[in-house]
Amino acid sequence: MELTPSDLWTRVLETVRQGMPEQSYRTWLGASRATGVTDSELLIEAPSEFHVEWMEDKYGPILHQVVEKVAGRPLKLVIRCSDEAPPSPLPDVEVTSARIPAPPGPGSRRSGSQSGPPPTPSLNDRYTFDRFVVGNNNQLAWAASRAVSEKPARMYNPLFLYGNVGLGKTHLMHAVGHAILEQSPGQRVAYVTAEGFMNEMVNSIQKGTNAQFRQKYREIDLLLVDDVHFLGGREGTQEEFFHTFNALHDARKQIILTSDSPPKDLPQVEDRLVSRFEWGLVVDIKSPDYETRVAILRKKAADDNFTLDDEVMDYIARSCTSSVRELEGAVIKLLAYSSLRREDITVDLARTALKGMLRSEDRSSQPRLTAGAIRDRVAEEWNVTPEALASRRRTKDITVPRQVAMFLIKELLDPALVEIGRTFGGRDHSTVIHSIRKIEGLVDEDPEFAGRVDSLRRTLSDPGKP
Repeated sequence: MELTPSDLWTRVLETVRQGMPEQSYRTWLGASRATGVTDSELLIEAPSEFHVEWMEDKYGPILHQVVEKVAGRPLKLVIRCSDEAPPSPLPDVEVTSARIPAPPGPGSRRSGSQSGPPPTPSLNDRYTFDRFVVGNNNQLAWAASRAVSEKPARMYNPLFLYGNVGLGKTHLMHAVGHAILEQSPGQRVAYVTAEGFMNEMVNSIQKGTNAQFRQKYREIDLLLVDDVHFLGGREGTQEEFFHTFNALHDARKQIILTSDSPPKDLPQVEDRLVSRFEWGLVVDIKSPDYETRVAILRKKAADDNFTLDDEVMDYIARSCTSSVRELEGAVIKLLAYSSLRREDITVDLARTALKGMLRSEDRSSQPRLTAGAIRDRVAEEWNVTPEALASRRRTKDITVPRQVAMFLIKELLDPALVEIGRTFGGRDHSTVIHSIRKIEGLVDEDPEFAGRVDSLRRTLSDPGKP
């Protein structure tokens, strides 16, 4: 006998419940309910947008696995807020690419494969203009994105947004996609990371489908490419992207790019691409100021249906200064801690819950931590000179502390990768990424090494403690 959606979801929750704290279950999963089932999807409603995010991010993979086991067949789990419009699949919040065919018009280039209704766009439903908080740090980027969404390829083409991670570049990029599709549902949109573009290109070469790959990206109306700094040093991918860029620009199609650095500072990216990236408008997004951080917290509380009093918001906003992502992470951790402890959210609770995550108010009198200071302290720990870490030497006694220093700089300061590279003699971002991943692996594999790195981290984070 076929299970009803409610029975199926009840069995899923009973299974998942056994492996998690009871309070966590009641807080995040207990209020959800099944609303329907199709041949390929189980539809679930949660009480708020925040619950949807938490279920997707924290429990997505295990829920997906248990659903298929209980149902005895492949089923995609789809979660939405009870008052939300169309659901988004779980756990894939951001899909690398989407292609939305437009109805053919006079003089347009279309192949037979592009006929029929446009598929659902692969854009993050939460990344819209009405969910974006505008402040002094991002006002120009927001205004430019709005202008592009209203007049694609007529205002700024390409639009190049750059800044550190977690500041809203991807949010604005997706918001433009949503706005354009709302005005013209037949538009063809593709969102992809630079790494995803390269991987697709490699696969097309292996499978002999180069023509289809090129058609996909050269016959669209809006191309959104995240993290174009990843193109550095990849000559074949740069060659393909160069021709894709030209084809779209010549056809007056809109291009939006994001990066951690401005075009002129992209390491190992060819000059001809850099010049094209600068053809339109290049805009940076900085870290949000205090007023914007408070506004972001209020917006998130309103959107996700939870309450933080002004004193708690002030504490988080003053302590958490680097990015929107850091703010959101602090709120998620605080709410989870509150639910697990069954305590009301106060400033004292926030200090306890977020200890070690945020910058403490009593550190304002201490010198500001810098990349150079971290490099020098690591050099001292390994008994080498800071100059050696910035040199081209690759012996193990130099390579390991150099990689540790890069790892700690990224973790404690979170600057652009190219800025980290400059601290070590101008190394490119791919070298920095490799170094960070190398240390992450060593920390996981070697407890003694992990302890040494953790001791350095604590010393650098709080110089007043031994």
